[in-house]
Amino acid sequence: MRERRGDTPADPRAGRLGDGRPTVPDDAVALPVEDWLDLHAFRPQEVAEVVAAYIEVAREAGFAEVRIVHGRGHGVLRETVRRVLARSPRVLGFSDAPPERGGWGATVVRLA
Repeated sequence: MRERRGDTPADPRAGRLGDGRPTVPDDAVALPVEDWLDLHAFRPQEVAEVVAAYIEVAREAGFAEVRIVHGRGHGVLRETVRRVLARSPRVLGFSDAPPERGGWGATVVRLA
């Protein structure tokens, strides 16, 4: 999402508009929405916001099911992902992915 003309950031260092929407740099690249999201590229403190936004976009794109790859590790990201999913009205249910799709290192999500 790009800033609309007339929108001004509340605090330019915060990277958010006055209404809380994030700003997007002019050189940002739009990526296609796929039926899976790999969280390895994100910092742990970003995961909740990224997952919530992804669920909205995936639902708008018409996906009935998506897979979120969080890795096996100590289970911290897995718990963060599942906490977000449990609170989302867009989610009908979720479970560990089958072994061939990542096992307990990924979560399969059924969307409303």
